[in-house]
Amino acid sequence: MNIKFRSSQFVALLLFASLPATTPTLRLAADRAGVLIGAAARPSLLQEAAYAATLSREFNMVEAEDAMKWWTIRPESGKFNFSQGDELVRFAQVHRMLVRGHCLVWDHNNPDWLAHGNFTSAQLSQILHEHITTVVKHYAGQVFAWDVVNEGFDEHGKVRDSIWYNQPGIGLAHVDKDTAYIEQAFRWAHEADPQALLFYNEGEGEGLGIKSDAIYAMLEDFKGRGVPIDGVGLQMHISSFETNLQSVATNMSRISALGLQIHITELDVPVPVKATGVWGGESAHPEDLDRQAQIYRRIVRMCLDNPSCTAIQTWGFTDKYSWIGSHSHGSQGWALPFDRDYRPKAAYNAIAEELARGRNSKR
Repeated sequence: MNIKFRSSQFVALLLFASLPATTPTLRLAADRAGVLIGAAARPSLLQEAAYAATLSREFNMVEAEDAMKWWTIRPESGKFNFSQGDELVRFAQVHRMLVRGHCLVWDHNNPDWLAHGNFTSAQLSQILHEHITTVVKHYAGQVFAWDVVNEGFDEHGKVRDSIWYNQPGIGLAHVDKDTAYIEQAFRWAHEADPQALLFYNEGEGEGLGIKSDAIYAMLEDFKGRGVPIDGVGLQMHISSFETNLQSVATNMSRISALGLQIHITELDVPVPVKATGVWGGESAHPEDLDRQAQIYRRIVRMCLDNPSCTAIQTWGFTDKYSWIGSHSHGSQGWALPFDRDYRPKAAYNAIAEELARGRNSKR
């Protein structure tokens, strides 16, 4: 298999690679192709039988949507609550799934005590160091990869304004690099768990452009100076059927040339929808669902054709619980491989077919 792990993670790899060859699923096809197939999930939904059964049957990797973010783990200063994250980890262990951690540092959705605490740079530095160290050590040996920093750049390719960078930042103004706080977060995470794979995760920078150029420059700098970074997470929230996927493939190639892994971390492909008149109901045009399936197919294929792309993960897996409806104010939906009743869609079939063809398939 081409998936890269620390040596101590190989036992976990053997667990999911030895599944019996029964009814074909995404999971079985991914195992055979040597790639991880995952989904972001919510621990609160694991009590729903269809949700839990679909998640464990179809995926060999899982990531918490919110259960490992600051506002869930650390809602109050000085208190850590790992209950939700632990629940998801237990589920993954029972079902022989690997766990991605998401995320240690982000400028969004931080708890009020942190966002409005008026801390000094020195205090923020201590708080962030404590948080990264405590969380990563808690999940050491259970979480194989972390999104250390999430969405650190803005659309202009500049480091995004945040309490960590410049409001007031964590006290690295003496360092002549805008990415100094990102580097520090990676160093702290590596100290906490040297075996975990560490990723920088970003959205809307998958293809070539100002933003991806800035991220690439940071990655090149980090690799050149020995900063402990193992990979890049490309979110891949595909907002348009016209997305330039060839540009994404080219960007993936230059990232892999640096010796970094690539994970597709938050894939979904929404389509236009309209209300059906039934509470919570919506409909999508069949042609749009076919176009959606072809985008899923192309993304899976570009990953499989790049040896450094080792994981494909969707943001959720059933339209029943997708974030797209609220995000688009009801104008988009049907973004995931399973519909609201957990029935596989054309997108599911496209993913399965490409996984079955394996890596570097001649078509």
